[in-house]
Amino acid sequence: MERILTSAPSLGALYARALVSRPSRSLDFPRVRVVQRGVRFDLDQLARFCRLTGFPVRDTVPLPFPQVVGFPHQIDLMVREAFPFTVAGVLHLGQEIAQSRALGVGEEFDLAVRAVGMHAHRRGATVDLLTELSAAGEVVWTGRSRYLARGVRWPGKPVEAPKLPAPEGEGTLWRVPADTGRRYAAVSGDRNPVHLSPVTARAFGFGRAIAHGMWTASRALADLAGPAPDSARYEVQFGAPLFLSSSVRHVARRTEDGWAGAVRSRDGQRVHLAARLTVP
Repeated sequence: MERILTSAPSLGALYARALVSRPSRSLDFPRVRVVQRGVRFDLDQLARFCRLTGFPVRDTVPLPFPQVVGFPHQIDLMVREAFPFTVAGVLHLGQEIAQSRALGVGEEFDLAVRAVGMHAHRRGATVDLLTELSAAGEVVWTGRSRYLARGVRWPGKPVEAPKLPAPEGEGTLWRVPADTGRRYAAVSGDRNPVHLSPVTARAFGFGRAIAHGMWTASRALADLAGPAPDSARYEVQFGAPLFLSSSVRHVARRTEDGWAGAVRSRDGQRVHLAARLTVP
């Protein structure tokens, strides 16, 4: 079943609705596909995303940026449809992004989001949401997001993906300011309270605000590759929370078909993010 949107969803209204909504009691997830046709990139939003993450502003779009565009549609799906959890406090565990060609900043796409699976997890349940951009009927970009709903009981044996390699070494030192969560929220619209301030983060069990996973993943990719390759696959697993403010290290190693990377604590002991970029 498809639910057609004629414009991007309003995240403010969705978050307000999420605060009073109750989770579904069903042990299933909705098979609805949220679709918006004729989507164009917001060039001001794209420029602000590039400035915040380190990508150069070009006539093609950085590989992670369409995830920002599709994020409101993901929230729309999780808030308006009957999921067995509420959106507030949901954590982003992993992201896979692939594109078959470079995406021009002035192009028009059809955007679709749907849930493609739920699994038990040792800390609750995970849901995988698939975002697709299509041009002339052909899917040219996909983003698969894995979110954790803590404390949700789901039938079956807990499932966790095999860990990506996380290179060690000195790498490049990043100083991540305290307002990074709020600045990324302003660009992406993702105002999950765990990212905004120590006060709002404490309400969800965190001592301090934590960085958005997609900010960390985008910054790491910008450090690796600069302009987005025409065709590429980028896989990310989020580990220990990156508390704000922090100093962390980005370590990268060349592989046969791309790069392996990690964002580690300054002493190298904790892995905040492991990533793999594959370029055909």
